[in-house]
Amino acid sequence: MTDFNEPISTRNLDQYGHAELPWSRPRDILAGETASADLTFFVSTVRPDGRPHSAGVGAVWVDDALYFKGGPGTRRSRNLALNPACSVSVRLPGIDLVLNGEAHRVTDSATLERVAAVYRTGGWPVSVEGDALTAPFTAPSAGPAPWHLYRLTLHDAVGVAGAEPHGATRWDFANG
Repeated sequence: MTDFNEPISTRNLDQYGHAELPWSRPRDILAGETASADLTFFVSTVRPDGRPHSAGVGAVWVDDALYFKGGPGTRRSRNLALNPACSVSVRLPGIDLVLNGEAHRVTDSATLERVAAVYRTGGWPVSVEGDALTAPFTAPSAGPAPWHLYRLTLHDAVGVAGAEPHGATRWDFANG
């Protein structure tokens, strides 16, 4: 698994003289709060005709990677099957974040179990069934169960801090 603890390059995008933001700021929030905080992530994918598609999803940060779900019949899952390029946006406490990369379906049982356990700590009673997730309920945007699990391979990220210390930064990762 790729280690996203540190980016390979960082670029300060702030025009007001603030220092560049450390990647640890959004990463630590993702690692500590995605399972329990009321965060809404938006996944943007590309339709076969090139038009964008966005949908709110429940996502969790597990072992330095972002995971999200989608039913096989959802526009998101159909788009990712053809083109894994996507962006994930979220407003974290004190910093807005956009993660860009590729999302690929996860089917190995060990990872499915590990991510399901994290979802359960946040109150969603999910379980693994075959190579997918299932539960008695989910958000309407996920489609009916079972749900595919996707892992975002991070290429780059942009953060804009709305709380001290302010700033705007782009982080590039080895997968970009």
